[in-house]
Amino acid sequence: MIDWLQHTTGGLLTLAALSIAVLLLLIIKFKVEPFISLLVVGLLVALASGLPTETLVGSAQKASDSLLEKGFGGILGHIAAIIGLGTLLGAILEASGGAQVLTEKLLRAFGEKRAPLAMGLAGLIFGVPVFFDIGIFVLAPLVYVAAKQSGKSIVLYSMPLLAGLSVMHAFMPPHPGPVAAAGLLKVSLGWIIIMGLAVAIPAWLVGGVLYSSWIGKKIVVPVPEEMLEAAEKARVDASTNGREAPPLGLVLAIIGLPLVLILSGTFGSILLPKGSALLGVTTFFGTPAVALTIAVLLAFWLLGFRRGMTRDQIAELSGASLRPVAMILLVVGAGGFFGAVLSATGVGKALATELSDLGLPVIALSYVISCVIRIAQGSATVAIVTTAGIVAPVLADLNYSQPQLALVVMAIASGSIIASHVNDGGFWIVSRYFGLSVKETLQTWTVLETILSVVGFIVAGLLSLVM
Repeated sequence: MIDWLQHTTGGLLTLAALSIAVLLLLIIKFKVEPFISLLVVGLLVALASGLPTETLVGSAQKASDSLLEKGFGGILGHIAAIIGLGTLLGAILEASGGAQVLTEKLLRAFGEKRAPLAMGLAGLIFGVPVFFDIGIFVLAPLVYVAAKQSGKSIVLYSMPLLAGLSVMHAFMPPHPGPVAAAGLLKVSLGWIIIMGLAVAIPAWLVGGVLYSSWIGKKIVVPVPEEMLEAAEKARVDASTNGREAPPLGLVLAIIGLPLVLILSGTFGSILLPKGSALLGVTTFFGTPAVALTIAVLLAFWLLGFRRGMTRDQIAELSGASLRPVAMILLVVGAGGFFGAVLSATGVGKALATELSDLGLPVIALSYVISCVIRIAQGSATVAIVTTAGIVAPVLADLNYSQPQLALVVMAIASGSIIASHVNDGGFWIVSRYFGLSVKETLQTWTVLETILSVVGFIVAGLLSLVM
């Protein structure tokens, strides 16, 4: 039996399926932290496949050569700085009042009749640097006020906002999911940005504009009075902090700067002659960690110190914003180890052989696996890192281009947001902040996420046909 698991295609594929089943069992049934679950399953798969101990954990003299350290270190060396800097950038934009400025300007520009579209655009733009739940926390009070003033359902205003925040969190750097998948599949973040926008915008138009405008008229939910009171209190607190709101142009410039720099590095590597001084400049400033460092330092100076924040306040803000990142990085690191084990066992080659025989594209397999893991255990990050770990060894032998790899990342990210339901923390955040019952949340938010997922995958699949 052990020999069959280790040396046959069927055995290796069975081992991969069992590893996913055990992983889900640990997370769902026994409530083990995903970080620990991924680590345990990776070790079990390595032992069951017969990998030598020295390959797995190294020796006293060469521990750094082990799969354990290479798996963790390889991915974290790529993404830790990017996720940390992105988190800091989002925190200073939030604390400075940038989100409120952006949303209020959009609401005034679009007027009352198009206020839902304005909320959606606010989510789309502010969702670039800010985590999904933070975006809700900051922008929800503006949704309450807009819905109250119009006398219409809060669903009409909240769903476009949620769609914008969700697609940015799923498809765009510096958010953990796409950054982690890019690291595991070795894709340039410049191509992730290009394909992320190509996938996110159509998904947002279908889900955040068309579906949201329809469901907002079907399900009428008034704004609870306690939410309006909380929004008013937040507005008063913001107006009495002694700081002037930043100009909209500055907010947009700081959000867009790292994206422009990263894209300049990507296009520079394609268009500029090798060895040229200009290529060296664009490569340096287009490196994601460098681009985000520049944006963070400018944000600290222009939105922080120049607008009355003290060094102590900046330090406190930075520390508080980085605390939640630790568990994300541990999960991603454990996912990197799990993927390294699958690659070393030969599961990837077995899967590639089977896919070739079946004629199933890797992009479709990636989406299906990500969907199954997401629906089963709720976490988008776990769905992404687990799926990327499974398909990474398959892609290693297929000679995919950077755009093609980026589209596989988009398929994985699409699957990771499908059918948000009661096992997903985001489901309860949406329900709580917008006063929706469980049934109403399923009818609105769960369907919205599924639409974003399906449209995102369809766009990624169509693009893969021409790349």
